[in-house]
Amino acid sequence: MSISVIAQAKIQAQVLVPLVKALQAELGAARADALVRKALGELYRGFGEEFWKARNPGGGEADLGKSVSSAFKTYARDDALAYDVIEQSHDAFAFDVKRCAYAEFYQALGEPELGFLLVCTADFATAEGFGPDLKLTRTQTIMQGAPHCDFRYRRGGEGG
Repeated sequence: MSISVIAQAKIQAQVLVPLVKALQAELGAARADALVRKALGELYRGFGEEFWKARNPGGGEADLGKSVSSAFKTYARDDALAYDVIEQSHDAFAFDVKRCAYAEFYQALGEPELGFLLVCTADFATAEGFGPDLKLTRTQTIMQGAPHCDFRYRRGGEGG
């Protein structure tokens, strides 16, 4: 049985939180955060590429709604997220996260800004790995104090 993403995030936080705080103290928050975003962005973009290829082995235009929904269920495993699907189609997957165990964990640590850096920013890098025609927009997160996270994945054009 594989370990859930929420369990991985909690384990990784034991090392990453003190590491990022040390980098921030040494380099300044802006420079350290940019470095962390770049390093983790490359990692998560690669995860997105691997996931997308595994779900869409024939290439061509995949069903965005089914593929992104499947990816999202991986992050929601072990009751990590409660969410409402707003739209699911061939060219879109839109949902609102109503409860987030990732945010609850980092808020309990007193480090929601690091939670945003280490968890929430990965969403955009992962989406980039899904391909250049897919766009993610998100205007708010629970991690940053909003009542819900609003994820909108769309194929082509501008996100909405």
